[in-house]
Amino acid sequence: MLDKNVAKLLNEQVNKEFYSAYLYLDFSNYYYDIGLDGFGNWYKVQAQEERDHAMLFVQYLQMNGENVTLEAIAKPDVPLTGAKAVLEEGLKHEQYVTSLIHNIYDAAYAVKDFRTMQFLDWFVKEQGEEENNAESLIKKYSLFGDDAKGLYMLDNELAARVYAAPSLVL
Repeated sequence: MLDKNVAKLLNEQVNKEFYSAYLYLDFSNYYYDIGLDGFGNWYKVQAQEERDHAMLFVQYLQMNGENVTLEAIAKPDVPLTGAKAVLEEGLKHEQYVTSLIHNIYDAAYAVKDFRTMQFLDWFVKEQGEEENNAESLIKKYSLFGDDAKGLYMLDNELAARVYAAPSLVL
């Protein structure tokens, strides 16, 4: 049985992960609308990953005898004011999600919930990768975004990204 606070935070994370999927789908739509289909694809795949993260939290809660409470998913409220600005918003959002994961980890640590900490270890590593990917996109856009040929090549590179289900085994 999970500690009540840990279970509450895990339940809240389900909603946060679904919101992340909505946000990245919004980013994807933005990029498709401005003709950067590769960027649109990259964020569409990102949205699929976030949905899977939510489902991993759902599965973990269920496996530990907890009820899952689904809340309304807020409409994305990030201003989409330019291709690079959207990438920067993506990095800010990943940093926010990292702070949420760390907060749950802290709560689990406080009550010596080693099983939840082990579950969260995968997400800690995943968030490191997510932040690195977001930073890399910003750096590449900064290098190539003002050059039409460079932007074209970067967009083609991002178009090649394919969805892969998470490798976490519960």
